[in-house]
Amino acid sequence: MSRKSVKVAVTGAAGQIGYSLLFRLASGEVFGPDTKVSLHLLEITPALPALEGVVMELDDCAFPLLENVVVTDNAETAFDGINWALFVGSKPRGAGMERGDLIRENGPIFVGQGRALSKAASDARVLVVGNPANTNCLIAMNNSDLPEERFGALTRLDQNRAYAQLAQKAGVPVSAVSNVTIWGNHSATQYPDAENAKINGKPAMEVITDHDWLRGEFISTVQKRGAAVIAARGKSSAASAANAALDHVMSFESKTPDGHWFSAAVPSDGSYGIEKGLIFSFPVVSDGAGGYSIVQGLQLSEFAKEKVVATEQELKDEKSVVTDLLR
Repeated sequence: MSRKSVKVAVTGAAGQIGYSLLFRLASGEVFGPDTKVSLHLLEITPALPALEGVVMELDDCAFPLLENVVVTDNAETAFDGINWALFVGSKPRGAGMERGDLIRENGPIFVGQGRALSKAASDARVLVVGNPANTNCLIAMNNSDLPEERFGALTRLDQNRAYAQLAQKAGVPVSAVSNVTIWGNHSATQYPDAENAKINGKPAMEVITDHDWLRGEFISTVQKRGAAVIAARGKSSAASAANAALDHVMSFESKTPDGHWFSAAVPSDGSYGIEKGLIFSFPVVSDGAGGYSIVQGLQLSEFAKEKVVATEQELKDEKSVVTDLLR
């Protein structure tokens, strides 16, 4: 989609992922060298001083395309007239917290932010990055007046992780890998699908003959990569998550090349038997003009079907925890 100017809201803008996002958005990398960018930055009140420091750095980069920066702790102000909303901010999981606790803690935040999207532009599109991303997205979508198809949750990070693992195993550059699908939830139940993936245009299952690895270590490595990063670094994925969020935006902004697709968690339309309305990661193609469709007809083995059913069940269970927040 080509625009002369674009307004992008980023929530949790002073956080680690926000810090990795903002400078690349402001540089023109995402929307192109002819599009001016306004950043609408939302933070909780105690984080506003830190955010002002980030804005100083944005100023000091002297980005020619950065037209305006709005700093606020009010969601309606942040979302006024925006074309993209990147919901990065969410409450992190604390020590001893179960996933269900985290969902309940974050739910009200995404109710409020979903309602505030009434201030957005008519073409606004939403990407939820803050975890648990699929269910946070479900809550925001159900509390917003925007059409359901404008909402998505981030599984591009999982796709990128899968690309890297397949490339390393096959001994090829990551550019040789294509058509990897992440099915389901951005969680440890997600299913990274190597069966429909390609390496240099050939089926990945033919190029990588170690099928035990493809059905075992490959899947678990992608599923648990976030935890591995935390264990090694002491902090959660930030630069890679920001990079994936920008990949997601650029994939929706441009036409998907023929024969290719990318992964995004979008509202299920019943494709592949998935319950309608769940925010579920599918293979997706974009028309580059604001529309997208779920790729149909991919073959799933019995092994794959079991994995898809398991991640769907987790999403149903998460939905049941927040039923009172949905309308």
